[in-house]
Amino acid sequence: MSKKKQDLTAKLIASFKGLIADGVLVPGCKLPPERELAVRFGVSRPSLRQALKVMDIMGVLSQRIGDGTYLNRDASMVLNEPVEFLILMDGISHHELFEFRLIVEPELAARAAERATAGDLAELRRAIKQMEDNAADRKRFVEADVAFHSAIFKASGNRVGQLVFAMTHRGLLTSVATTASLAEIGHAISFHKAIYAAIHGRDPQGARKQMIAHLTDAREVLLRAGSARLDEEILGRIRPIQRASREASVGDEAVR
Repeated sequence: MSKKKQDLTAKLIASFKGLIADGVLVPGCKLPPERELAVRFGVSRPSLRQALKVMDIMGVLSQRIGDGTYLNRDASMVLNEPVEFLILMDGISHHELFEFRLIVEPELAARAAERATAGDLAELRRAIKQMEDNAADRKRFVEADVAFHSAIFKASGNRVGQLVFAMTHRGLLTSVATTASLAEIGHAISFHKAIYAAIHGRDPQGARKQMIAHLTDAREVLLRAGSARLDEEILGRIRPIQRASREASVGDEAVR
């Protein structure tokens, strides 16, 4: 895309932001027809389509063939792709993610203990049951595990917390999958049940404590696995040296 087209697309996106800020466009609404928007913004329809395509990729809009273009209802759609690229491109590690989770999730669990609705509690129970029912299916188990943590973010009643979950969702799936493949399933489920019991019992301190215990345990599993891989890597480097040394010794004996 040329610099001129990029500038025009950026201006059009800024114009859409203005319409949202002014309440002209609201989440879930259908956008006016392309012809009307092009006239409103004073641009050609191909230029408008380029801006719409960019916002579709960003997750701001959904273009439905034969129906029209809609402003998405869920703000998390806007965050998924850009943040996933950010994590991949910056090489954010599982250890950094766990550190972030230890900073954020215990406090949100405490808020959930204070604010969880009957619906939130039902969602947490459902996630635990799905974990138990899918103990032999790692993929489904991980999805249920992440659903449990998502329900806590939602039950906290803090919308920023929910957005944070949306931002870290892909990283969470990966880190949970890693620890789930290394830890004993029943051990992991017991932590989730303890967290649920504290939230259900309206015990913020207990919920905070149990979440810290769960995340600390998961991080330790990851650290032990990382150390084991590092030890194996070091041994892998040492073995050829040892082999070469033995071969050299045998050669020396033969010469003598």
